Amino acid sequence: MAALTFSHIGITVPDLDKAVEFYSKAFGLYVIMGATEIQHDESAIGQMCDDVFGEGWGSFRIAHLSLGDGTGIELFEFPNTVEEERPFEYWRRGLFHFCVQDEDVEARIKLIESLGGKQRMQQVRKYYPDEKPYRMVYMEDPFGNIFELYSHSYELTYSAGAYV
Repeated sequence: MAALTFSHIGITVPDLDKAVEFYSKAFGLYVIMGATEIQHDESAIGQMCDDVFGEGWGSFRIAHLSLGDGTGIELFEFPNTVEEERPFEYWRRGLFHFCVQDEDVEARIKLIESLGGKQRMQQVRKYYPDEKPYRMVYMEDPFGNIFELYSHSYELTYSAGAYV
């Protein structure tokens, strides 16, 4: 079988409108479908949500955004989503972070911080100091969701043996 391409990632946030603004401005995403309320009903989306969430999920708001390469970010706001500070438990099962790429990592950090995100690491790290310009840093969106910024592609960064 052929290698797959990445389609999208879904992120639950406590404030959908704020999240659409943050992700569209911080990552240059374009909005495919603005904030939309989905209700429990007999439609195809309603039935699909029954399959995923179980009976009685009620309603939620959703928006779809896309990166320049067509990869999507699907943002969800459920009525019972709690805006809370949670400890960073990196060892727990599940998604830990996602990563986006920008050659100008430092300028992107400033933009993200100006929109309410924050730099999680003390400094931008270089994979190959004094050899190659590959850089990375971990960040957080305004809701505490963790993401990473790379200066170069995943293939370039790791095909050279980043940890050797």
